[in-house]
Amino acid sequence: MSTAVPRGERMDTVPTSTGVATVSVDEHQLIKSLRWYDGFVVCLANPGFLISALGGAIGSLGALGALVLWTISMLIAVCQNQIYTEPAMMFPDRSGGVPIYSYMAWRRYFTFFGPMAAFGYWAGWTAVLSIFGLTVGQLIQGQWFPGATWGTSATGAHKYLGFIHFNLPVLIGIVLIVAVWAVNAVGVKPAVWVGYITGALLMIPLFVFCFFPYFTGSWHAVHMTWFPGSTGTWYSIRLAAVWLYLMGWSSYGVEAAATFAPEYHNSHRDTQLALRRSAMFSLGVYVLLPLGTGGVMSSAEIGKLSLNVSVVQFLIVELHKMIGNGFTDVVLVLLIASFILSMNTATMDGSRALYGISQSGLTIKWLNYINKHHVPSRGMTVDMFTNVLLLLVFGSALDIYAASNLGYIFTHVLCLSGVIIMRRTMRSWPRPLRLATPWLYVAGLLAAANLFFLVIGAPSFSITGYGNYVELLAGIGLEVVAILLYVYRRTVQDRERIVVQDRTEMVPNMALFREYFPESGIGTTPATSG
Repeated sequence: MSTAVPRGERMDTVPTSTGVATVSVDEHQLIKSLRWYDGFVVCLANPGFLISALGGAIGSLGALGALVLWTISMLIAVCQNQIYTEPAMMFPDRSGGVPIYSYMAWRRYFTFFGPMAAFGYWAGWTAVLSIFGLTVGQLIQGQWFPGATWGTSATGAHKYLGFIHFNLPVLIGIVLIVAVWAVNAVGVKPAVWVGYITGALLMIPLFVFCFFPYFTGSWHAVHMTWFPGSTGTWYSIRLAAVWLYLMGWSSYGVEAAATFAPEYHNSHRDTQLALRRSAMFSLGVYVLLPLGTGGVMSSAEIGKLSLNVSVVQFLIVELHKMIGNGFTDVVLVLLIASFILSMNTATMDGSRALYGISQSGLTIKWLNYINKHHVPSRGMTVDMFTNVLLLLVFGSALDIYAASNLGYIFTHVLCLSGVIIMRRTMRSWPRPLRLATPWLYVAGLLAAANLFFLVIGAPSFSITGYGNYVELLAGIGLEVVAILLYVYRRTVQDRERIVVQDRTEMVPNMALFREYFPESGIGTTPATSG
């Protein structure tokens, strides 16, 4: 028996704890308005993620050590993106990306992994707003307003505001966060066009940092050092694990293309292309950028600037060496535009993650909302206020970086292992793109590697020279909040009991597969879950 659905609305079949499917129809839905290259442009934010932590990595690992580890981290991300193409095709109508795939896989064994993955993933993405808002503020202050140090000394505003950090970089960051929210709230296309413009501008500073050091004679092989100051093999392994844990926040971000699977014109083709091409482009940048910038100054100089001034101050010094003061202004303006791209991507991805996890019953219903412009505006508003608070409380990019990373890496552990689990528990579920068996072994290996990075890296952040256990406790606290909101959703809003293991049979909505993958023939015959 079929159910008619009005034009412009979508019918979703949602399983309940009683095993009975219910049908919900929403007037406002995410619309299919994107092509693969739109997702690719959104992922151009990743070079900005690299730049935000590059100075700290070079100071701690040496330029050669940073280059090797960034390359390893990005190779892991490339493989993960290939693996994520399978679940992205399995749930084409679900916004939210990897946390949704994690929930679908692990709900049979431990339902609380769902909200933990969801909020962990969201935290990793939403923190981009505060990190890059602050980074832009530091670049502006360092280059054009070096004397504007109000609020940064013991006699400044910080002394009177207690734990609140408020200075020029923080103020600039807050203004940018609000501006990016305003652009995204009026629809996905304006946000994507911001991505096109800033993405094009990004190519110029990338070219300068990747290739100009060789043309200008500023690059010297003597600066390519390996783990300076290492005190033994175990210390080096531990330090490498900590940085691979932190680097995942940056390099793994190319999976954002999967978040937009419901919004691509051709879900099958566009999702694949966006994931693969964004990953390969970022791989090239993650090799060339550390190599180019790492040879201009010594690791000790870069580390000192990153620790005592800001994590991007060394870029200003290197630009002055290579191209002089006048052209430095131009390149910095373009670099700032790339950071705004990163903030734009974070708002798009983070808000859809909140919408997707609410849609899947993992957090409060209030976030399951699409406005008249077909964007999750409530999720965007939560992102905005959260990041303003992060700026005011932490006031340091790397502190925010570490605090938001625990749940994000844990989500990748769950999703990679979840792909293997779903092969066993959802055998007959439609897979428009089915990975070859060797990829399942790769998924298991990468899940174990990320778990190792997490266990060693999360409690050892202080050996990098930045932060302490406060960041770890913040990450754990967020997971506790995620569980409490999930309990509230289940017991108060849905009026259902808490189920630790949800073995409700999941039956795919074949009408959706016929809609999203008409060329595949999927959905022409009935299918049930394994």
